[in-house]
Amino acid sequence: MKNPEVLGPLVELLDQLLELTHASGRVDLSGRLGIARARLADPRVRLVVVGESKSGMSTLVNSLVGTAVSATEGRSSVPVIAEYGQQAGAVLVKAGPGGVAQRTAVDPRQALAELDGGDVIRAEFTQPSPLLAEGFVVLDAPGSPAETPATWSLIAAADAVLYVADAGVPFTPAQIEQLQRIRQVCPTVVCVLNKIDQYPQWPQVQQHDRTLLDEAGLAFAVAPASARLHEHAAATGDQRLDLESGVPQLLDHLRSYVLGRADAVAVEAAVRDIGLITDHLALALRSEAETLRDPRRLTGITEQLRRTREEAEQLRQRTANWQVTLADGAGELMADTEHDLRHRLRSLIRDAEADIMKGDPAKGWADFGADLDAKICEAVEENFVIAHYRSVELAEQVAAKFPESGIPTPDLKLDNPGDVGAVLEPVAALDKLDSAKHGVTQQVLTVLRGSYGGLLMVGLITSLLHMSLVNWYSGGAAVLLGVNALWDDRKARRQRRQAEAKMAVARLMDDVIFQVSKESRSRLRTVQRSLRDHFTEIANSTLRSVDASLRAAEEAATLHSGAGREQRLTEIERSLVRLREIREHADSIGENPSY
Repeated sequence: MKNPEVLGPLVELLDQLLELTHASGRVDLSGRLGIARARLADPRVRLVVVGESKSGMSTLVNSLVGTAVSATEGRSSVPVIAEYGQQAGAVLVKAGPGGVAQRTAVDPRQALAELDGGDVIRAEFTQPSPLLAEGFVVLDAPGSPAETPATWSLIAAADAVLYVADAGVPFTPAQIEQLQRIRQVCPTVVCVLNKIDQYPQWPQVQQHDRTLLDEAGLAFAVAPASARLHEHAAATGDQRLDLESGVPQLLDHLRSYVLGRADAVAVEAAVRDIGLITDHLALALRSEAETLRDPRRLTGITEQLRRTREEAEQLRQRTANWQVTLADGAGELMADTEHDLRHRLRSLIRDAEADIMKGDPAKGWADFGADLDAKICEAVEENFVIAHYRSVELAEQVAAKFPESGIPTPDLKLDNPGDVGAVLEPVAALDKLDSAKHGVTQQVLTVLRGSYGGLLMVGLITSLLHMSLVNWYSGGAAVLLGVNALWDDRKARRQRRQAEAKMAVARLMDDVIFQVSKESRSRLRTVQRSLRDHFTEIANSTLRSVDASLRAAEEAATLHSGAGREQRLTEIERSLVRLREIREHADSIGENPSY
C-alpha cells in the first residue's frame, strides 16, 4: 500500500495548485491536476494479470489471493477484481435496463457460478487476503490483449502487469511483440512461467525466454511458478513443496519490486506535474503583471511573446529528428548494458562451476561465497561505469541535433556508479548446502546396509558347504561391500553437493540479474527522461502557455486602471509567491522522499 505519510503533503500541494488553476481559468490544467490527484490519493496498487489462454491465469490469481475469486473451469469472459475486505464478499455488476449498470451483492460461490452470464459486466470480490491487505488490487483480465481488446483499458489503468505464459514452450514472436506493446502502456511488467510441475524442461524454456526478451530490449523478470503445487502445499502444509512451487518467491518479488517502488513512482509523477503546471501559470501571470506595471510596454511584450511562440513552434517541428535519435540511442544503450551485465555474470557462473567441480564444495563454502560476492560487486560496478559513460555520449548525440538553437546539454544526475552495495542489498546471500550434513551415525548406517548384503549373500552360499552363516568368507565380503557402499555414498553425496552448489550459484546470479537490471534500466530511463523532458518541455510547454500569456497581457492593458490595477497587481504577486512556495515544497519532497 502506498504510504500516505509520503504522499499526503503532495496531495495538499495539488489541492492548492488546483485553486490557482481554477482562478486563472485554465480548465486544461485543472483537468490534468485532477487526474494527478486521484492517482496520488489512491493508496492501492493495481496488478493486472494477463496472458494466453490455458496458461493457468485464473489458478495463479487464486493462489496469489489465497482463495477462489476466479473461475478455473473454462475462461471467464468478464474481468474479475479482488481487493481487501475484512470479510469475504462479492458484487456482480450487470447490465440493467437502458444500459445502466446494476450492482448486486451475492455469495462468492454464486458469483463464481455466474461469471459467464451474458449480462455480467464484471465481478468484484473482497477478501481478507494478506496480499490484498498490503494494498494490492488484483485484476484478472478476461483474456489476452490480442484476443480481448478491452483488456488494454485494464492495462492502461494498471500500476503493474503480470504476464502469465505456459512453461512448456518459449515465447512466440507474437508474444514478444505483445509484451513490447504492454511495456509502452505500463512499464512495470513481470513475466510468470506457470505449470512448471508439468514440464521438466522449464529451466531451458526460462533461459530461452530471457534470451528472447534481451534481444527485444525487454528486461522483464521471468519467474517460474506452479499454482497447482502451491494449492497442494497449502492444503497439506508442506512448506518445502510450497517453495518448489515458486509462488512465495513471486509474492516476495511483487512486494519488493512493485509495491516497494510504488511511492517513488507516484512522487516522481506528482513532482513533475507540479513543476510543469506552476511554470505554465507563472508565465501568464508574469506577462500580465509586466503589462499592468507599464501598459506602454504591451507592444514590446506582445512581440516578445510572439517571437517565443515562433521559436517554440520551430523547435517542436524539429522534435521528430532528435526524438528518433533519443529513442534509438536509448534502446541500443539499454540492450548493450543488459548484454554486458549478463555476459559478465555468465562468465562468473562458468568460473564458479569450474571451481565447484574441482572437489567437494562443502569445504570452504563460506570463503567461496565471499569471493563470489566480491567478484559480483566488481562486475556490477564495471557495468554501471560503462552505462554512465555511454549515457553521457547519448546526451551529446541528442544535444547535437540542436546546434543552431544554443540549447545546452542537460545535466545528467546519475547515481554514483561505484556505489553498488545499496543496489545488491536486496539480493539474498548464497544458499547453504543442506546436503553437506552427513554425521557419523549416517556413515555407520551406510556401512551396515552395504555389509549386510555381503554377509547374507556369501553366508548363504557357504552354508551349502555346512559352514555357519557368519564365517571368515562372509565376514570378508561384508567388510568389502561395506567399504564400497561407504565410498559410493560419499561419491554420490559429493556429486549432489556439486549439483546443489551449481543451483545455489545460478539462483544467486538470477537474483543479481533481476535486481541490477532493474536498477540499471532505472538509471538509463532517468537519462532518457532528462533528455526528453529538457527539449520537449522547452518546445511544448512554452507553446501551450504563450497564447494564454498573450491574452492576459492584452486584457491587462485594457481592462485595469487606477486602483483596480494595483489590486490586480497585488493578487498576481500573491499568486506568484504561492506558486513559488508550492514548487519549492514539491521539489524538496522529490529530492528527500521519506520512504
